[in-house]
Amino acid sequence: MNLSLATKSQLIIDKAKELGFDLCGIAEADFLSEEKDRFTDWLDKDYYGEMGYMANNIDKRLDPRLLVENTKSIIVVALNYFPEHTQKDPDAPVLAKYAYGKDYHFVIKEKLNALLAYINEEIGETQGRAFADSAPILEHAWARKAGLGWIGKNSLLLNRKLGSFMFLGELLIDMPLEYNSESYPDFCGGCNRCIRSCPTSAIVAPNVVNGSKCISYFTIELKGDIPEEMKGKFENRVFGCDICQDVCPWNRMVKPHSVEAFKPNPDILSLSKKDWFEMDAHQFGSLFKNSAVKRTKFKGLKRNLNFLEE
Repeated sequence: MNLSLATKSQLIIDKAKELGFDLCGIAEADFLSEEKDRFTDWLDKDYYGEMGYMANNIDKRLDPRLLVENTKSIIVVALNYFPEHTQKDPDAPVLAKYAYGKDYHFVIKEKLNALLAYINEEIGETQGRAFADSAPILEHAWARKAGLGWIGKNSLLLNRKLGSFMFLGELLIDMPLEYNSESYPDFCGGCNRCIRSCPTSAIVAPNVVNGSKCISYFTIELKGDIPEEMKGKFENRVFGCDICQDVCPWNRMVKPHSVEAFKPNPDILSLSKKDWFEMDAHQFGSLFKNSAVKRTKFKGLKRNLNFLEE
């Protein structure tokens, strides 16, 4: 079957949506020349804190063809994770919304691997690899190049219909396709609510986040003690932070997702403030066994809780 590049691409996009992805776009794999200076400047300013892995494989981050040999096309997908319900106790430590349900890494990869299988079976033989925040890929840059949205002032991808509560994933394949050629307009305009609302002043300039000052960094990535100067600035966040997304006007009209795996664990949402602070290791393991929260481990969660309580 001799399909045109345009037909192949449309079949892939249609299948991605059939698999449950909300958005799908395709970009040509090449060197991210427009990202080089911005990214190296971010590294030079040590904005990555203890996330040493960010300074590794810089060449691969800027050129995915070095990550997966013979890559021609990057298929980028997005999946809405905005929940219908949030935590019940207004005084309970706040959990980032992305951690309410099943760990997204597994969900995204499973769907992307199904998409890869479809391409091989119905479109043509290809080699490829699926990624979901699991490799040195500048995924927001590729999502923008694929036409899925624009980069907001909080450095997250924004889409007019889905806002920013989206998981991203990438499928790198060695098959040439038709590529997005239109740049998604920047609709942030003069709004700077995310910058003004960040309690730790981590958004140091439009589109630039000092990761080492972000609440998500302190509650997830940092392994040691949280700096005392951050005391009183977390606004009760215990794992991750959605503040810059919650205040964004583009998230006001976002509809809740319909992904079964992302449905909130009702036991997590019903935790009271008292429940959080009295949680033991067994309860932690039971509640968060399929959640991204397990990344911080019980020890890390207790450190975060103690920091909020002191």
